[in-house]
Amino acid sequence: MPRRHATIMGCVLAVTALTATTAPAVAWHLTSDASATVSATKPPTGMLAAMQRDLHLTAEQAQARLLNETRLTEIEARLHRRLGDRFAGSWLTEPVAQTLVVATTTPADLPHILAEGARGKVVGLSLAQLNVIKKQTDEILSTHPFAGGHVRYVDVRANQVVVLSDVPSTTRAVLKAAGVNSSAVRVLSSAERPQPLSDLVGGEAYYVGATTRCSIGFSVVRGLQNGFVSAGHCGTVGMTTSANVDRGPQGIFQASLFPSRDFSWIAVNGDWTPRPWVSSGAGETVDVAGSRVAIEGASVCRSGSTTGWHCGTIRQLNASIAYPQGTVSGLTRTNVCAEPGDSGGSFISIDQAQGVTSGGSGDCASGGVTYFQPVNEILTTYGLSLVTTNGNPPPPSTGTCTGYPHTADGRLIAGKPAHQAIYHRSTADGPHFACLAGTIGTDFDLYLQKQEGQAWVTVAASNGPTSNEKIDYTGTAGYYRYRVISSSGSGAYLLGYKAP
Repeated sequence: MPRRHATIMGCVLAVTALTATTAPAVAWHLTSDASATVSATKPPTGMLAAMQRDLHLTAEQAQARLLNETRLTEIEARLHRRLGDRFAGSWLTEPVAQTLVVATTTPADLPHILAEGARGKVVGLSLAQLNVIKKQTDEILSTHPFAGGHVRYVDVRANQVVVLSDVPSTTRAVLKAAGVNSSAVRVLSSAERPQPLSDLVGGEAYYVGATTRCSIGFSVVRGLQNGFVSAGHCGTVGMTTSANVDRGPQGIFQASLFPSRDFSWIAVNGDWTPRPWVSSGAGETVDVAGSRVAIEGASVCRSGSTTGWHCGTIRQLNASIAYPQGTVSGLTRTNVCAEPGDSGGSFISIDQAQGVTSGGSGDCASGGVTYFQPVNEILTTYGLSLVTTNGNPPPPSTGTCTGYPHTADGRLIAGKPAHQAIYHRSTADGPHFACLAGTIGTDFDLYLQKQEGQAWVTVAASNGPTSNEKIDYTGTAGYYRYRVISSSGSGAYLLGYKAP
């Protein structure tokens, strides 16, 4: 990994990395494509060293893990597409991630999984069904503030929804009274109480107002405007940011969401240049080549302005945290440590951006659990492009479907449907609103389906000749899902929706 000039040390945490400084010539491109090819043949020195320290590996084991993760990620993606609604999650096992396990609800899928070089596991609930149960659990516990259960996530290994609670008996009683299936939801005793990781001390990275310090996530652009993404709890729209060294003017919060989600984006002035790098400590940087989502069990490293560079593994996806300010959903749970001031900092797996630090428990002296907000949702919500070292930018999404309480993003290949895990239960009759914003020049269609017995029946559709569609439908209580199809063209899309 080439060593950058000392003035760009900490290019994600220390805001000086965004200034126009002298550095070795490097080509970088702007992209919001989450499927960039990963190359792990020459892993960054800083990443290997941190993995050895935090995962207790030798140098050879750390390199082998990265190579295995790269190879098995492609296999997992193929099996995920093939299994469709039968897919029940996947994860990597063993110290060097040499085994990929793929769960399915159908035994007939096992030969196909084995043929791809993975290990199969038959379970009772699909990932889509687990996500529905978790959403129900979130809704129940959010209306009972003294019921505990501040952490909720889908555990695909156990094929259950897990709730961590400091008053487990109370949590179980509330869930039981609400009719939650106890075999599908497991409540564990835990003292974990994650807190947002901003603080009120001076230091590196960027400042909001006079004293609040957070960490830069990733460099982005929107049209001709440069900027970066960070945590939503670091600031609100209109707040100004300043540089970490001379406290000079830097940028302004253009958008911020917290709670419900925890992300923001900050536009910077002309003194700052976006770079496709993440600091890995000691003046070294790691290149950002894309934002492909890593598999559960994969290694992931975090860069933050308080504690620097630390690594661990991805434990669970789709976690919900009940912070004192409100519940944040859609987070990824890791065993990477973090401390106050690391908020907003970058999580990266090999050279693929994963997300920005939200909050956690513990510290980097004794260890901890940290959660990050996936970066792809930030990009699609605000119509941003990630600054990377690899690939060309696709046409930007229109980015018009903002302001909805629920969002989901994805990519379509012409003629192939995308079955999003956008299952939701409406407990009362009422209107459903949805907005689809696709890549300019494509023709994407949107369908709302309701479960009737064992079948899904289309109850509303918007299939005009453009990339933008809207649904306004009034229906009865029940289970619903959205289906997105490309009639022509390929690219990214954002779906925003609201249900009764």
